[in-house]
Parts: sequence; structure tokens; C-alpha cells
Amino acid sequence: MPKMKSVSGALKRFKVKKNGSIKRGSAFRSHILTKKSQKRKRDLRGPQTVADVDTARVKMMLNKA
Repeated sequence: MPKMKSVSGALKRFKVKKNGSIKRGSAFRSHILTKKSQKRKRDLRGPQTVADVDTARVKMMLNKA
């Protein structure tokens, strides 16, 4: 039986924390930052987690399910 391969794009984007939740990066942070307010950019800076409805799907992509 062949190896179970994880989705390489998911490996680059997600990290599983010790409590089982999944860290992710924020969208809307890469460019065109001049028109965004300082408060909006500050809120995007903090740690983000994947929503509960998506965790099972992301874990399957990472072969952690």
C-alpha cells in the first residue's frame, strides 16, 4: 500500500498546536496596506486559528486526523 501523502500547500500554511487547534496566517496582509486603517492592520496581526467547522478538513489534508 502506498504512503499517505499530505497536501504540500497545507503543510506550508497550517501548524497544529498542542491543544489540537490549528494556526493559520491572516489574509489581506501582504500588499495595498496604505488604504487599510491602522486598527484593521493591528487586528490582522494577532494569532488566527482555523474555524471549528474546517478543522477536520485541514487535519485530513495534514494527515493528522
